[in-house]
This record gives sequence, C-alpha cells and structure tokens, in this order.
Amino acid sequence: MKIRHGSVVLMHYTLTNDAGEVLDTSVGYEPLEYVHGNGDIITGLESFLEGEDIGFAGKVAIAPEEGYGEYNHGLLLLAQRDNFPEDMELELGMQVQTELPDGVALFRVTEINENGIKLDANHPLAGETLHFDVEVIDVQDSAMMGEGGS
Repeated sequence: MKIRHGSVVLMHYTLTNDAGEVLDTSVGYEPLEYVHGNGDIITGLESFLEGEDIGFAGKVAIAPEEGYGEYNHGLLLLAQRDNFPEDMELELGMQVQTELPDGVALFRVTEINENGIKLDANHPLAGETLHFDVEVIDVQDSAMMGEGGS
C-alpha cells in the first residue's frame, strides 16, 4: 500500500544536522507512527514519503522552510527576573510558558544575566537543514485500523 493522505505509517528514522551529529533517532526503539497528511511530521518529510511503500528506504535534506521554519529574531524576548515566580529555579535550556492573548507561548531560556532572562520562542531546530535517513516499516489505511483491532 502506498503512502497517501490518511495512511497510518510506521517508520524508523535518524535525524542529523549539517555536521552529521545525530539529533534524534527511532533506531533501536519503537518505530515512529504517524497519520500522513495530518501535520504530524514536518511538511518536507511528509512530501518526501508521499507515494512510497513498505520497505522504502531513503535519505533527504529538508530546508528550514519545510522543516521548523527560518530562525526568527522577532521571537526573542528579554524578561526581568521578577516576571517569574520567586521560588522558580531558572536554568539554561529549560522551557517556560506564558499566557498570551491568543494562547500559550513556549520559550526556551537561552541566557541568564544581570540584565534579565533571554527567552527564545523559536523551535530549537528553526533555521536548520534537517537530514533524515528513513525506512518505511508499515503502511495501513487509517479506516482499516479500527476494524477487528483493539
């Protein structure tokens, strides 16, 4: 069965950056399961897998605009320490969230100094070219998933 909108796909993947460092992998663990066309994975990888079948293996480089977007300097914020709960222990790399008029925003703490706390709302992989090595393990029609199963 070919991968198309609504297909349930199981795949193994290894994600590396331009330097070849492994950022994430499913190899040695359970394969990643996603529904094709639902936005469960980045658009560039979804496009790469469209029309492929069980057993497909390939490598692809995904540009930022089809991954997690370009790095946006407008998503950086300097907050004062008194904007956080007094007992909150802030650490570099930790995620914090805040309520905004249009919903919750997640930020990563990137710097702590006497001027305040630098926060970044960009995805950690924004601006990066992502290199995927994938192997499709299984493809099923999502309508079939509910029949006779648990």
